[in-house]
Amino acid sequence: MSFSLYIDCSGLVEGLEKHRCLTNLHETISRSETVTDTRSLSKGSLILGFVDDVLCLRRAGDKEKPVFVDFVGGKAGHRRKFGGGKGQDIAKAVGLNKGVTPHVLDGTGGLGRDAFVLASLGCTVTLIERSPVIAALLQDGIDRARLSPETVGIASRMELINEDSRLAMQTMATDGQQFDVVYLDPMFPHREKSALVKKEMRIFQDLLSGDPDADELLAPAEALAEYRVVVKRPRLAPDLAGKEPTYRLEGKACRYDIHAFKAFSSDQ
Repeated sequence: MSFSLYIDCSGLVEGLEKHRCLTNLHETISRSETVTDTRSLSKGSLILGFVDDVLCLRRAGDKEKPVFVDFVGGKAGHRRKFGGGKGQDIAKAVGLNKGVTPHVLDGTGGLGRDAFVLASLGCTVTLIERSPVIAALLQDGIDRARLSPETVGIASRMELINEDSRLAMQTMATDGQQFDVVYLDPMFPHREKSALVKKEMRIFQDLLSGDPDADELLAPAEALAEYRVVVKRPRLAPDLAGKEPTYRLEGKACRYDIHAFKAFSSDQ
């Protein structure tokens, strides 16, 4: 770990589950330190802790809003209500326009935005996220979504696994598991240029040192997918692992490369 990560345990006079969450993170993340006063931390240090009952990741000395997962309000809430439903490219890419609601394995969970869109459209989604910090933010967002009447049904269709995707998918394949669709959105290079995404990507690159092994995701994904593997890429990015897909869905900023193996059955 080439950066300083502090687990902020201040202000938690109640909430055993939150204490347990922070304690587990401290034990899981090597060389992390627990603190109860973040004011003296050097500028740029990463701080993980609860703010108003929401697990947040922020930088010491940074005036920007912290990074956290919110599936109930904000952009996720707006997209849930006005996002275009099954007409969205991501919905078409995984086969929702075929009249099916596939079980999707999201091998690059991140902050769960695409997985939540798919779950909101009826898919069951299993997410894999290798960073324990990002996974903790994501699980906190899922847990809070399960407490809201607006999103409890959607969040109940999302399950998170904190593990390296390559190893997890290889183990699943060895155990005979299979998913209708495997979805991959390698972190780097990234397509969006908003200030929020830039901030998140800087933090992600600190946590994950970029995504140099992204090409290694395709083969285990193909071993797990019964119908198709979908790869989200920047519009001008090279094919993942240099393998040309069966076909593509192209938008203005990104594209979806579909590696199709067979057609969806009518009873899928």
